[in-house]
Amino acid sequence: MASFKDLTQSDKPVLIDFYADWCGPCKMVPPILQEVKKKLGDRVNVIKIDVDQNQSLAQRLNIAGVPTLMIYQKGEQKFRRSGVASASDLVKQLEPLLAAH
Repeated sequence: MASFKDLTQSDKPVLIDFYADWCGPCKMVPPILQEVKKKLGDRVNVIKIDVDQNQSLAQRLNIAGVPTLMIYQKGEQKFRRSGVASASDLVKQLEPLLAAH
């Protein structure tokens, strides 16, 4: 499996959903991510990371609550939000990054 650093180095924006199986609100996120993927297709990578399986990464990124959504491009964090975000909010965050790509 690629390292987090490798995953986030992409020219393509990378939308990351940090979640946990026991988290109720996290269950609302997958359909939102599918909608974003449907709108933006292959121009964006969508990744899910289980914080329980990746505790050291979650600590390194100071993830205190789940879900936490982040967008990276070329290794830089461009967006971060704890809690559920709407698909239109996420698309709004991603579109300027696509224009720059």
